[in-house]
Amino acid sequence: MDKSAISLDRMRTFVRVAESGSLSLVSREAGMGQSTVTRHINELEASVGVALLSRTTRRVMLTEEGTRYYAACVQILRLVDQATDEAREARLAAEGTVRLSCTSALGTLHIARLIFEFQDSHPNINVDFSLTDDRIDLVRDGVDLALRLGPLADSSMKLHALGTSNRSMVASPDYLRSRGAPEDPVDLANHECIVMANVGGSDRILFTGPDGSDCLVPVKGRLRVDNGLAAREAFTAGRGLGPAHLWLVHDLLAEGKVETLLDGFRLAPVPANLLIVPERAAVKRVRLLIDFLAETVPGLPGFDSP
Repeated sequence: MDKSAISLDRMRTFVRVAESGSLSLVSREAGMGQSTVTRHINELEASVGVALLSRTTRRVMLTEEGTRYYAACVQILRLVDQATDEAREARLAAEGTVRLSCTSALGTLHIARLIFEFQDSHPNINVDFSLTDDRIDLVRDGVDLALRLGPLADSSMKLHALGTSNRSMVASPDYLRSRGAPEDPVDLANHECIVMANVGGSDRILFTGPDGSDCLVPVKGRLRVDNGLAAREAFTAGRGLGPAHLWLVHDLLAEGKVETLLDGFRLAPVPANLLIVPERAAVKRVRLLIDFLAETVPGLPGFDSP
């Protein structure tokens, strides 16, 4: 096995081909001929000794060995970039790219505006802002930090608490006129509930009553959604009732488009946290965004400080 052809350039070419699924696209991005891209891949495969990519006339896909090699290459290249960043830190101002992931609804309604404000103060910092409700792997997907709501299971990341997000039961006036307002959580059995398909246990709602006792109530509905913005539209359209983060509906409440229900019963607040790749936490531009979000997110509607 000749390892002389295993270079960072060839690794970067391989990673971009794996991510895009196209030799021609990588050729255009890198400003090199497609034959050069193909040569880089061929030399890398020859050095490794296995086929990393499966090529068809329409798409390029990773082999089983290529999938494992891709994950290792991503980590190696991130460490190289980190070493370069740290070497430059002493003489460079805050500049470069920060990669931030956030849930779709919160990112669209609130965090995007905060990012604009951050970039106004730091014009040399680029932000790759990814909106997804999937629980991504930060290292695998090349993300520096992720803003997440709910309990966390990833113990390998650094954690920065941003506070808690409060929730209320809501419905539109039209829905309440047609179906009536529940007076007790058990009344929800007779109502249409907007259920979040991507939130575990969302077909049951835990209430804390005025006396401090807990009540777990099963709910059902004809509409299940996996995005908070879709739930917001469903509430205003009178398609059902359900629990909603106050940041999701605060303007609708102010305009009278939805109303709160069961105000004597409390829904548990949801923790909000920043997950940070440990190796990226000390990079200046990443640190600046972490500090900015830690200061501004607790001031969003319905949030309480940590």
